[in-house]
Amino acid sequence: MKNFLLLILLSAVLPAAVAAQTRDTLPPASTDEEDFSEYDNLGFADKAAKRYCNPKIFDLSPNRFISIGWDWQNRYEGTFSAVGQYTDGDSPIPAETADFRSTSGLRFSANIPVISKNSLVWQLGANFWNMNYTGSATAENPDAAQLANRLLDRGLVTSGINTTVFKPLGEKQFLLIQGSADLSGDYTLSEFQSLRYLRYSGALIWGKRPHDRLQWGVGAARTYRVGEMNYIPVVLYNWTARNRKWGTEILFPARAHVRRTFTPRSLLLAGYELEGQSYRIGSLSDNRSLEIRRGEMRARLEYQRQLRGFVWVAIQVGYRHNWSFNSDYLPDDGQEFFRGFFGDQRYAMINTLTNALYFNLSFNLVSP
Repeated sequence: MKNFLLLILLSAVLPAAVAAQTRDTLPPASTDEEDFSEYDNLGFADKAAKRYCNPKIFDLSPNRFISIGWDWQNRYEGTFSAVGQYTDGDSPIPAETADFRSTSGLRFSANIPVISKNSLVWQLGANFWNMNYTGSATAENPDAAQLANRLLDRGLVTSGINTTVFKPLGEKQFLLIQGSADLSGDYTLSEFQSLRYLRYSGALIWGKRPHDRLQWGVGAARTYRVGEMNYIPVVLYNWTARNRKWGTEILFPARAHVRRTFTPRSLLLAGYELEGQSYRIGSLSDNRSLEIRRGEMRARLEYQRQLRGFVWVAIQVGYRHNWSFNSDYLPDDGQEFFRGFFGDQRYAMINTLTNALYFNLSFNLVSP
C-alpha cells in the first residue's frame, strides 16, 4: 500500500514540475510540424459532416507497430521461503537462496491496424517475452520448493494477444478500450502450457481532447501489472507545452513520464513503469503447481531517435525495484481469485529479490 501511495505522489508531481518550467516561456510552436487546425474556417469544409477528435496530440512518442528488443538486468540476489501459509509482511527464514548473475531475454510485440478511420481506430496485437536467469542456487533446508533452480533451468515466458479500440464520441470526447490475454509460466514451445491458465486484463477510459496539446481521461482496469489480479482506477494525461519542448505521457498507475522533445526525430522520456504478470510454474518438489506473482517498478530514462524513415531506436537505462515475487497455490483448473489490496488470502511462498540496474535496447517500426 505504501508503494501505491508513492505512485500517486509521483504522478501528481511530474506534470506540475514540467508546467513550472514552461509557465513563463511560450515561444511559437515548432515549424517542423504544421498545425492544420488554422485552416478549419476557410469555408471549404462540409459543415454538415460530423467531426471526430484525433487519437493523438502534438509530439507524443511514436506508436510502435513492430518492436524487437533485448532486456538485461544486472546482478541481484533472491531468497525463497519453504512452502506454507503466509500473510503479506511475514519474514520467514529462507529455505532457498540464489545469486542471479543476470536476467535477460527477447521482447517482441506487434500492433497492426485493422480499422483506421476518423470514426474508429481498431488495432490487434501480439507479444512474446522471455526471461533467462543465470547464476546459482542453494537449498537451505529440505523443505525448499526448489523454485530458484526451476528459474535457472527453464526461465519465464509470456506470450499473448491484445486489442485496442479508440472510439471518438465527437470533436472532443472519446472512449479508449484495451484488452489482452496472456499465457505466462515456465513452459517451452515444445512443452506448451494449457490455455486454461490464460490471464485476462482490460481497461475502459472515457476522455476528452480539448485541443491539439492535451488529452485526458478517467476509467478503470483489471490488471496483473503488480503480479496478481487487481481492479484499479486509471487516469490518462497526455500533455504538450506551448513551446513544444516539454510534455507528459501518463497512464496512472501503470506508467508516468515527462517528455523532452529535442527535434521531431529525437526525444527523451523520464519516469517509471509498472511491469508484471502471474506465471504458472509446473510441479515442484511437493508435486503441486504455483503461480509467481511477479511485479516490479522500473524507474528509467528512455531515449528515442529516428534511424531512417519509420524505423526508430529506443534505449532505456534504469533501476528495477522488486514489487512482488511471492507465490500462490491455484487449482489445476487455473481458477483465479481476487486478493486486491485488502484481501487476507494466504501466500504459499514469500520470496524477495534485491533491486537491480537494467538496460533495454529495441528497434521499432512506428506509425507515420
